[in-house]
Amino acid sequence: MGDPRLHTRFCDLVGVRYPIVQTGMGWVAGPRLAIATANAGGLGILAAATLTFDEMVADIDEVRGGTDAPFGVNMRTDADDVERRVEHLITAEVKVASFAQAPGQATVARLKEAGVVVIPTIGACRHAEKVAEWGVDAVIAQGTEGGGHTGVVPTSLLIPQVLDTVDLPVIAAGGFVDGRGLAAALAWGADGIAMGTRFLLTAESTVPDVVKARYLATPVTGTVVTTAIDGAPQRVIATDMIRRLEAARLTRFPRAAANALRFRRLTGTPLRALLAEGLRMKRAQDLTWGQVALAANAPMLTRATMVEGRTEVGILPTGQGVGSIDELPSAAELVGRIMAEAGEALDRLCGA
Repeated sequence: MGDPRLHTRFCDLVGVRYPIVQTGMGWVAGPRLAIATANAGGLGILAAATLTFDEMVADIDEVRGGTDAPFGVNMRTDADDVERRVEHLITAEVKVASFAQAPGQATVARLKEAGVVVIPTIGACRHAEKVAEWGVDAVIAQGTEGGGHTGVVPTSLLIPQVLDTVDLPVIAAGGFVDGRGLAAALAWGADGIAMGTRFLLTAESTVPDVVKARYLATPVTGTVVTTAIDGAPQRVIATDMIRRLEAARLTRFPRAAANALRFRRLTGTPLRALLAEGLRMKRAQDLTWGQVALAANAPMLTRATMVEGRTEVGILPTGQGVGSIDELPSAAELVGRIMAEAGEALDRLCGA
């Protein structure tokens, strides 16, 4: 029996033992990591945004074969086949549908009708209020300390604001790496924490060792928020590649376009589909053509690092908490330690 002080309504909502979420990091959160997190008592989320439909189906089957615990799948709302993916999640009885963007009212309704828990990630109060009106079950509220695409509001300010805005379970994200962070999030009123970088740096993460070593060597001051990758703010490790992208104002578009075509060949995406996606992004986000090319290029840059281990040409999305991480535990060791540390932190607060 776990510490009842650490059992939240989020645990009951998704059926997990502990209020800890491993986020759906593209190219990182594969079946092995999701299985390990789920078996450790947290919510493992499979990253499907960078997968083809058939790859997603196979990975869901692999996770299902590796754990009896609930798990989630992260998807892109602007994918051409998002409706087909949603229907497969329902058929496969996946417990949680995770989205990095607002999933849309019709998508939320379809998933909820089938009993799937819908949890989008938001970075501002107005976004939380919007998705709450659509009927989502919970939100992951990520502060600017978080890795990858991120907002501008610090976690310590965002979480209380979101809690004052919506009556939903709120999972705090952005800068969390240990049990003290979990205790702090619960003290704010959150129902748990979500972590990406901390789970990336575990034994079950398939990220190449050379890349993990680069993360472990990064100090708290070694990250930067940049729009040079795909036009939207992203927190990444401040590498020479990022500095070149920031400086290459005149050559950024042709380089990005060339890499976008390489990504198309790698994934087998038809050129027509790539162009259609670019047009859709341009209309939805009011991007310039240069930004469209950058956005199409971004998966290629991330894959070069996270799959191929090419730290010199890729990008390394990371939260600021990377500077507080110095080892690679198993997911089970990490989750168990976080829960123990959180309990000790609460004991100190209560004078026990």
